[in-house]
Amino acid sequence: MTPPTSTSTSTPPTSASPAASSTAPDAAIKAAVAAVQSVRPAPTGYGGPQDFISRVGNFSIIESTLREGEQFANAFFDTETKIKIARALDEFGVEYIELTSPAASEQSRLDCIAIANLGLKAKILTHVRCHMDDARIAVETGVDGLDVVIGTSSFLREFSHGKDMTYITKQAIEVVEFIKSKGLEVRFSSEDSFRSDLVDLLNIYRAVDKIGVNRVGIADTVGCANPRQVYELVRTLRGVVSCDIECHFHNDTGCGIANAYAALEAGATHIDTSVLGIGERNGITALGGFCARMYVADRDYVMSKYKLHKLRDIENLVAEAVQIQVPFNNYITGYCAFTHKAGIHAKAILNNPSTYEILKPEDFGMTRYVSIGHRLTGWNAVKNRVQQLGLKLNDEDVKAVTAQIKELADVRPLNIDEVDTLLRRFHEDKKTGLDESPCMLTSDEEVDA
Repeated sequence: MTPPTSTSTSTPPTSASPAASSTAPDAAIKAAVAAVQSVRPAPTGYGGPQDFISRVGNFSIIESTLREGEQFANAFFDTETKIKIARALDEFGVEYIELTSPAASEQSRLDCIAIANLGLKAKILTHVRCHMDDARIAVETGVDGLDVVIGTSSFLREFSHGKDMTYITKQAIEVVEFIKSKGLEVRFSSEDSFRSDLVDLLNIYRAVDKIGVNRVGIADTVGCANPRQVYELVRTLRGVVSCDIECHFHNDTGCGIANAYAALEAGATHIDTSVLGIGERNGITALGGFCARMYVADRDYVMSKYKLHKLRDIENLVAEAVQIQVPFNNYITGYCAFTHKAGIHAKAILNNPSTYEILKPEDFGMTRYVSIGHRLTGWNAVKNRVQQLGLKLNDEDVKAVTAQIKELADVRPLNIDEVDTLLRRFHEDKKTGLDESPCMLTSDEEVDA
């Protein structure tokens, strides 16, 4: 049988759609759908930060390393590790910490109880199926709120739980009302939102909004959405519900961070992240990358909320726990993140770091490094190192020693100690009147190949 075709959020659902709801949309939903279909892309593609509906400067992070991250292939967090990660995230300043469902296992239930009782500033949530049995277990753990989820796409309705939208809506209302009766915060989310029928989504979100759900969630469960699709769906939903909007983006096609930003532009209020982006398959929006993106959008807001200098320690903690290395090109904390190599770049950076840096490394507890032991080096970068070492060389001297560095680096790159040795020897030779060109390293000074 041919799998059903998904309905794009920018394509009008039809009665022939396999995922179409049997319930006719009301006038407000019809108007919202029509508005999306009538909009033509602006020259910039999306709304800007000054858009009246944008939440780029007013959002919350739901940190899911201890839920989504536990679904990463290498992840096994014992209770002690979970507590360390939870405390670190709380110190960083995230507003919410999401935990694995207590219905998953007895240890998961005990871990929920333990973390809920730590007295953290962050609200503690647990993620459960939209099912009364799961909800009953979860409300007894002491968490601050429940994130409930159920699949709404035709794929999941046919091949996963086998329920229709009428059943799903009834179940959602029952579970949400139960959680609210316990005085807890509650979010209802569809699963596989971007392959779900638009009218189905708006109908069920509106139904739970009417009974007082705190947030509705949009989940790009398979990572298929692009920023334009995200913007259109979130903006449409913003016109239908009055509650907060949470978004969860998988990174299968590399759009996790961009989609999160687009969602905030369109009026979303909460973004799910995980440390290093770990999660099911290749994960979700990375905490560090998301902070980098939002820092560029509103530096003062981000720095006022989050202790960015703690990011490296959190990432090292999680990387060790799941037995991986922090990637060399990781946002902010990768060892190349603030390294400059090309001569033109190095000269400009030394004059004004903003020429080639949109992020200030010192705001993240990091430092920049100008690499000079290579064939691409420029004399301005070498001059900066000469000054750091307190050597007295004029510009012509620096250009001469730079030529020597380049000549040696054509054979192999030099480390910083080797460069410093060359610079000091050149300086000494100048003082004694010697002129060796180029200065050669002795065998004792060479690094083993």
